[in-house]
Amino acid sequence: MKLSRSDVRCKVHKIPDLKFEQQSLTSFAGLIIFQQFFIIIGLKARLGHCFEQLKSGSIFGHATIFLQLIVHILLGYRELRDSDYYRDDPLVKRILGLKRLPDVATISRALKDAGEQSVEKLRCFLRDMVLERLGKLQLARITLDFDGSVQSTGRSAEGTAVGFNKKGSTVKSVG
Repeated sequence: MKLSRSDVRCKVHKIPDLKFEQQSLTSFAGLIIFQQFFIIIGLKARLGHCFEQLKSGSIFGHATIFLQLIVHILLGYRELRDSDYYRDDPLVKRILGLKRLPDVATISRALKDAGEQSVEKLRCFLRDMVLERLGKLQLARITLDFDGSVQSTGRSAEGTAVGFNKKGSTVKSVG
């Protein structure tokens, strides 16, 4: 079904007042806090800069799709098809500024369209956000903890480092 932009997008600027009384809330009511946070850091606009070189013929912009993926992970989902669980949730739509969420095929096409240049811009954006925040915190010390993970390389050992874990099995990390 072909949709127009006005059928899909909506403007949301005001954060609703929270009142602790007997109300029927959606399962994802906590997103209201993230909505304000995303507005403060200008997340959607900053995501838009990562994808500005891509054609914008789609009703759902790449920034909106990637913002949905962030919300998707915040809600605890990992598979794209899990978006069906919150497809009709009004707060999810609100935080994305949409009246209707994209389907899985639309999300997949947007991911396919995001080429190497977009991915590099996204990495730079995320790195800059972390460094910006670290600069504001002015911490005396930062500890980075990198955990190794076991990855099967099948029979191909090219480009892997081999180690040993306590359980006695071979650990290979792709390098």
